[in-house]
Amino acid sequence: MSLFELFIIAVGLSMDAFAVAVCKGLSLQKMSWKKACIVGLYFGGFQAAMPALGYLLGAQFQDQIKAFDHWIAFILLGLIGANMIKEALSKEDDCECGNGDDSVSFKAMVPMAVATSIDALAVGVTFAFLSVKIVPAVSFIGVITFTLSMAGVKIGNVFGSKYKSKAELAGGTILVLMGLKILIEHLFFGG
Repeated sequence: MSLFELFIIAVGLSMDAFAVAVCKGLSLQKMSWKKACIVGLYFGGFQAAMPALGYLLGAQFQDQIKAFDHWIAFILLGLIGANMIKEALSKEDDCECGNGDDSVSFKAMVPMAVATSIDALAVGVTFAFLSVKIVPAVSFIGVITFTLSMAGVKIGNVFGSKYKSKAELAGGTILVLMGLKILIEHLFFGG
C-alpha cells in the first residue's frame, strides 16, 4: 500500500472523529487550544490503537483466508463507508456531544473516542490481510486524526455543525472507493 493510499484511508477514517470534534467545538463555551489538543489526543490515540488491535486479530487468520482476503477488504471497507454515507445523508442533525457538555474529561471523551474508532478496528483486520506495515500505518492514522480533530474543534467552535455531514459523506465515499480499488487490483491485476 502506497503512502498516498494510506493517507486517503487515514483521512477517510478520521472523518467520524472530525465530525464529532466539530460537535465538541460547538459545545465548548470558550475555545482553547489545550482542549482541542486533548480532543485530538483522545481521537488520534484511539484511531491508532484500534487498527493495531484489528491487525493483531486479522494476522491470526491471514493464512487461512489468503485466497479471498481481497473480498473481505472490499466488504469491510464498503460496509464502513456505506454506513458513514448513510449517517451523513440521514435527516437527523444531532451532534453527539452538542448538548453543551464543555468537558474533555476521561469520562466524557472515552465513549466518543471508542465510538469514532470502531471502524478502524475493521480496517486493521484489512491491513493484516494486505500485509501492510502496521506501525507506520497506525502512526500515520493517529497523526492525521489528531490534526483533523484539533481542526474540527476549532471549526465547530467558529462555524457550528455545518460541516459534520459533509465530513462523514466524504469519509464514507473515500472508504468505499478504496475497498473497490483493492478488489479491482486483485481481480484484474493480480495485486
